[in-house]
Amino acid sequence: MAVSIIIRRSVKDETMAGRLAPLIVQLRSRATAQPGFLTDQTFSCLDCEGEYLIISTWNSLEDWNKWIYSEERMAIQRQVDELLGEKTLYRYYEAVVGGIPPRFNSDS
Repeated sequence: MAVSIIIRRSVKDETMAGRLAPLIVQLRSRATAQPGFLTDQTFSCLDCEGEYLIISTWNSLEDWNKWIYSEERMAIQRQVDELLGEKTLYRYYEAVVGGIPPRFNSDS
């Protein structure tokens, strides 16, 4: 089942944005060539200047994990995080069909 990866980044100013843009272009162009990549969209927050949200959709979590842990991607991502001064935030989602079934940890 397809998964969507939600990526959030905060860009503090135009200088940072200018330095960040080529790195993001590299990540995006290389991601599109990866097995299992389906699509992505980038959103600019209307009420929080400088915040960006990327929704990247992959055929499976396994396909995403191959990409996120690849040396090629990790090298670029280190530069992004260093420039931003913080680690990029990732969240993983899958589509829910027919409502929201509860999921609970069975350790309780």
